Amino acid sequence: MDANFHTLENLFLQLGLDNDDKAIPLFTQTHQLPADRRIEEADFWSDSQAAFIKECLAEDSDWAEVVDQLNALLHE
Repeated sequence: MDANFHTLENLFLQLGLDNDDKAIPLFTQTHQLPADRRIEEADFWSDSQAAFIKECLAEDSDWAEVVDQLNALLHE
């Protein structure tokens, strides 16, 4: 397992999204999810983005903690 500590900025970069200090809050504010929608099921992800998120969570990878952080922001 990769021992690197991943940040929200790194996750956005991994997902191919803008990851600056203004883009992340804008993304999370404009892409809110209903309580019953799982993060990997959001309709705004590409197939590869959704697959990456699903894999991170299913395998409890080193990305899982930051994916959980993003999930919480999208469900505020």
